[in-house]
Amino acid sequence: MIFGAAHIAAGTYVSRLMRLYDYVASANCYKARLLLAQLERPYERVPVDIFGGDTLTDEFAAKNPARSTPVLETDGGRYLQESNAILWYLADGTPFLPEDAFDRAHVLKWLILEQTDVMPGIGGLRFRLLTGRWAPDDPPAVQRRELGRGALAMLEQQLADRAFLVGERHSIADICVYAYTHTAPEAGFDLDEFPAVEQWLRRVEDQPRFVNDLAPYPENARPGAGRSTYG
Repeated sequence: MIFGAAHIAAGTYVSRLMRLYDYVASANCYKARLLLAQLERPYERVPVDIFGGDTLTDEFAAKNPARSTPVLETDGGRYLQESNAILWYLADGTPFLPEDAFDRAHVLKWLILEQTDVMPGIGGLRFRLLTGRWAPDDPPAVQRRELGRGALAMLEQQLADRAFLVGERHSIADICVYAYTHTAPEAGFDLDEFPAVEQWLRRVEDQPRFVNDLAPYPENARPGAGRSTYG
């Protein structure tokens, strides 16, 4: 499936579209789709069924030995793995990544914190609850919920007196943190307790060319229903 091809100027020679190897229910993949939409970059979307065994093949391992999504195949045929590395690569030279070195460092800080705090504390908990891997009162779920509440409290403090995470301008820091934070209610968090976070979520959604095509987990994501690295 090709996205954004209508934006290629007439007469422009394009040897090959970028390809995004993508799982539609993954918020990590959604980050890349959102930035590509906001950049109006043409690309080919290659669906990957994580729980259908697609990442277990030798062909996929050649693209990403970690067997995770997303993977970006550049128009030059090179492969880039990890969602936040993909965001940085795509945003370089655009308004989504600040030119100022100090602000760029703060963007990097949020890309790191998203993977260490937000993703496991909200996204990882949500995945395991929605697919029946954990019950809400299981000890690992309780531990993850504490991490998620800490992440939301950290965001609440950061956003109490600013519109966006870095430099008062929408950037890939906001895109990357938004992806899992907006799913927090599905992990059992009450965002009414974090009003600054709620208002920031609405500001991100008000940005030009915003899309949210994050899909629910399919039935084969449940334990024992499919074949994947998650079991």
